Amino acid sequence: MDLRDYVRIFHANWILILVSTLLGIAIAAGYSLLVSPRYQATTQLFVSVRSEGAATGDLVQGTTFARQVVTSYAEIANSALVLQPVVEELGLDITASQLARQVTATSPLNSVLLEITATDEDPETAAALANATAESFTRVVVDDLEAPEGEDAGPSPVRIRQTEPAAVPSSPVSPNVPLNLVLGALIGFAAGVGAAVLRTVLDTRIHSLHDIATVTEAPVLGGIAFDPDAKARPLIVHADPRNPRAESFRSLRTNVQFLNVEGGSSRYVVTSSGPGEGKSTTTANLAISLAETGARVALIDGDLRLPKVADYMGIEGAVGLTDVLIGRVELVDAMQKWGRGNLFVLPAGRIPPNPAELLGSTAMDRVLAALSEHFDYVLIDSPPLLLVTDAAVLTKKATGALLVTASGATKRPELQGAVSSLDRAGADLLGIVVTMLPTKGPDSYGYGTYVYGAAHAEDDLLTAEPAPTGKAARRRSKSP
Repeated sequence: MDLRDYVRIFHANWILILVSTLLGIAIAAGYSLLVSPRYQATTQLFVSVRSEGAATGDLVQGTTFARQVVTSYAEIANSALVLQPVVEELGLDITASQLARQVTATSPLNSVLLEITATDEDPETAAALANATAESFTRVVVDDLEAPEGEDAGPSPVRIRQTEPAAVPSSPVSPNVPLNLVLGALIGFAAGVGAAVLRTVLDTRIHSLHDIATVTEAPVLGGIAFDPDAKARPLIVHADPRNPRAESFRSLRTNVQFLNVEGGSSRYVVTSSGPGEGKSTTTANLAISLAETGARVALIDGDLRLPKVADYMGIEGAVGLTDVLIGRVELVDAMQKWGRGNLFVLPAGRIPPNPAELLGSTAMDRVLAALSEHFDYVLIDSPPLLLVTDAAVLTKKATGALLVTASGATKRPELQGAVSSLDRAGADLLGIVVTMLPTKGPDSYGYGTYVYGAAHAEDDLLTAEPAPTGKAARRRSKSP
């Protein structure tokens, strides 16, 4: 993953990351409100060595000695020898070992100062603990640990003075609300980013053109944005020519035209890896778009298991390809002219028990050969590749295949399986058509600016014609 991938992850999952960050802040705020505040009080002690009447060298030696021993004194400050008298003096209901968790002693580097800090939920108790510990520590060190031996030994060479008594703290040291909120936000943000990355890694669905590039090197011929009204208006190129989605089909048409630079008739099989990816609507709209240019187009419903072209085109589908293949009807009688252009539709006809055998028969070869003599483009809508072998059989008889994949629905392994199926069949995968692309977000598909002029509007009014249906369509059918 590169930087662009992470940007896409942030863009696609910003709500998840934001919610996770806010949740972290909320947890930190709740913790700060529920936890009991704790106060700290600190007292400072000065450790020195008696040096009355001593020479300068003795003073230096005494200071050096004090610096050496003050580190050891820090370890003694929270020992039971020091803290047990504190427990008895203050009448605490805890043991010396428990009190040791509330008392710490530190000494700055190369210093003869000793700082004793006490922590408690009550500020006055914290100050009392610090001062009592300092007094007990002084007595233990001076009168016991550093006391000279013998009756005439004199006072202890070590002197400890309290230079700064512990004052009652006015504000608690914990919880540190600002710090907790910052940490909560950082932890929540990190959790959100981790969840977003994990979600992206585990999500194998195709979401963008970038995902397709990781599966196949086949070019992307077009991108069709998601339209919630697609079922109500499947033929968007005819129903609403000014719709940006209709323009995307025209862009697909242009790219398909570039596939055949040598001229002559082209036979394209339009298929997908699974059902519900928009292959039938893509085939129908592409056929209408090609016919708009004046090209002669034949649209064949090669899905003999679940035909949809007749319903989308609004024509009678009882007689069609299957009747032609078994010799029951002539090809010229089964084809129906659609619209004012040179678009002819061959419905699927009756659903046979052996679709794959019919599509792979020599009769199908003769049908395609006859259509190629009269049409510039022959578009065949075929079943999904991963469900049945019909599409693979048809691709052997065609110029190449156009593979339709749905953004947010098709998974990368499914797309890879469809590509592999075409490769095993020896078919030429001419390109990918992505449908249902999101119109917002990091994977959105931009149409750009599409402006209509007055002349174009007049052309639309002149050429607009409702799709033929029922008997009217059959009366208008004629030979290619």
